[in-house]
Amino acid sequence: MKRLFAVVLAAFTATTAFSQQLIDKGFVEGWNIMMDPALGNGCLIQTIYQDLSVVRIGYDALDNRGYFAVYNKAWGDIKQGESYPIRFELDGQSFDATAIGFNQRDVPGATVFFTDRSFVDAIARNKTMTVYNPVGEVVMAIDLKGTAKALDYARDCQNRKL
Repeated sequence: MKRLFAVVLAAFTATTAFSQQLIDKGFVEGWNIMMDPALGNGCLIQTIYQDLSVVRIGYDALDNRGYFAVYNKAWGDIKQGESYPIRFELDGQSFDATAIGFNQRDVPGATVFFTDRSFVDAIARNKTMTVYNPVGEVVMAIDLKGTAKALDYARDCQNRKL
């Protein structure tokens, strides 16, 4: 319920900055299902959390890879194109990754790209994702409730069933 309230509250501030080029494909379990023409009509899921972080998990159809992206207006020190070593945990299982900084419509964020499609399944199977910076501080913790069902819909979208 808290995430739903955050979605409504943030819809007028954060979502409008990101959704102008996206094609809406529905809403499932707290996640928007969308298609991104800029990524070869790759499908994605997106939600907004209480801290106004916008989280996307999706497919980059141009480069045949997946991605996990987070935007947050409070992250002013992230630089476009710069690499950031991070660690994240899915229900305690740890992964090291490199996030690429970007700035979309003056809102900083970071993206982790991956080519192993089973990684999306790993996200769907877990309940929480915690992201850490290089010194081990928590950057954010994400409740993944509803993610499995939303990712099923994103797969249907990607397979052009939606």
